[in-house]
Amino acid sequence: MRTHGWSGAAPTDDEEAVDRILAAARRAIDRSGSDFGIAEVARDLGVTRQTVYRYFPSVEALLTATSIAQTGHFLDVLAAHLSEIRDPATAVVEGIAYTLERLPHEKYLGLLLAPGRASAFSAGVTSDTAFEFGRSMLDRYSVDWAAAGIDDLDQLVEHMLRIVQSFVIDPGRPPRSGEELRAYLTTWVAPALTSRRS
Repeated sequence: MRTHGWSGAAPTDDEEAVDRILAAARRAIDRSGSDFGIAEVARDLGVTRQTVYRYFPSVEALLTATSIAQTGHFLDVLAAHLSEIRDPATAVVEGIAYTLERLPHEKYLGLLLAPGRASAFSAGVTSDTAFEFGRSMLDRYSVDWAAAGIDDLDQLVEHMLRIVQSFVIDPGRPPRSGEELRAYLTTWVAPALTSRRS
């Protein structure tokens, strides 16, 4: 870890350096949205751009890491929303629907999932970033996946992300929401999960 710069208060270790960089990136996003640069973050911290690049190789990597760090709140809210649901099909349907409904209201979730500069979807729905987010969602569900006969959570994550991606890219005409969205997902998504138990 380099100790020069940092506005005279060097971080004690790499973990603190990353935390400070992510905090500066959050401030930059609050000011400029996703159209910020490494130079803006470096100025905020009193370091060179090379120092920031040492921890994050690109602005996209920094934007993605910041978004993932900030989606923890959304994942906690989602977990609370789904806490009483034990049925896998019902949980997946509600998880997808709730995520789609919250997307316009959750800035960092929008940066992570909406198509664009550094979203999970810009690198593909099967990117490591997308999988990390999707797996974090499933890990917070109150479902016993093994007891439900669902042993490949990676494929379930991929399936859910592909569905979310399709709705984000083209929400439909008119877009489905509320009970209509849930009815659609129950008809076309839920059977894939309920058939695992038969």
